[in-house]
Amino acid sequence: MNNVPIMLAGERVWRTYTGGRNIDLLHGKEIAEDNHFPEEWMYSVTRAMNSGREEIVEGICRTVENSELTLKELIEKNPEEMLGQEHIKKWGSTPGVLVKIIDSKERLTIQVHPDRKKAFELFHSRFGKTECWHILGIRTDMEEKPCLYLGFRKGITRKEWEACFREQDYDRMLSYLNRVEVKEGETYLVKGGVPHAIGAGCMLIEIQEPTDYTIRVEKITPSGFRIDDQMCHQGLGFEKMFECFNYQGYSQKEVLHNYRILPKKLSEERNNCYELVGYQDVDCFRIVEMRIETICMMSGEGTFYGIYVVSGEGILTVREKRYELKRNTQFFVPAVCEGYYITNIGADILRVLKLYGPE
Repeated sequence: MNNVPIMLAGERVWRTYTGGRNIDLLHGKEIAEDNHFPEEWMYSVTRAMNSGREEIVEGICRTVENSELTLKELIEKNPEEMLGQEHIKKWGSTPGVLVKIIDSKERLTIQVHPDRKKAFELFHSRFGKTECWHILGIRTDMEEKPCLYLGFRKGITRKEWEACFREQDYDRMLSYLNRVEVKEGETYLVKGGVPHAIGAGCMLIEIQEPTDYTIRVEKITPSGFRIDDQMCHQGLGFEKMFECFNYQGYSQKEVLHNYRILPKKLSEERNNCYELVGYQDVDCFRIVEMRIETICMMSGEGTFYGIYVVSGEGILTVREKRYELKRNTQFFVPAVCEGYYITNIGADILRVLKLYGPE
């Protein structure tokens, strides 16, 4: 199993906010509904952190062919073959990355994640939670256009921000952030320390460092769910948690320049390939989009990567096995993977994301 693509099942994860209807639709459910499982974690060896659910192990993905076998167990048994020798030397036997689908019915609470320096200082972790969002789609039945809130506006101080928190003045908090309306296909980079909130009606792929450190400044979600103190400050306390924020302010134009990543055509690739976020943007992860018209031969690259089907229909062929490819199909490709083929069998272009871990 260590030298062929491994089909994985995504893991639905409980969160404080609601959503997930469109993830149900991805899985072909006849009754699709929004609830407190608005995320699907992919290629994950990371356990979700939820107060009141400490006894529930959620977030760690399993293989499709053996639902009792987790990706974490496969990696622990054969780390070099799965992840790659150079990766092991630098990062150890962890992928160093976590990928999610997020589908929001309501706006997520305003939050921030630590960068690596703060994560090491405050949580004794070598990973922070820098992340990147690639917009898969937006809901058209929302009262407001789907958007992101990203980075402080100019002139906001820590003193003002803490005062907003003490007063729990949510409208003022939102007014302190830049509001950016989004479109399908756009990609945004959110570095650790940057305050943000995903707006209602967004469905996106999130690729991030593999932690769940989330500092929340709203104690009640827009739908009325009350968040306990631990979920807000992650054990740091309500004073120390404000050390995680970067108080640098930006104009709307600067936010788009700094955080919206434009796709780059990869001319050396035979198929139509575009880098959506690369190591020149951040050293935490990389996303390449392949637009396959006919057939494409692929293999291991000395380091692992994930495959995610965005749209279209196809077949993945390795040895004598053939796997159906459709929207939301997920594979983990080991570092030593032998050659395999992806064939487009549909009328439209087969769009596939290749998702890489840290540089």
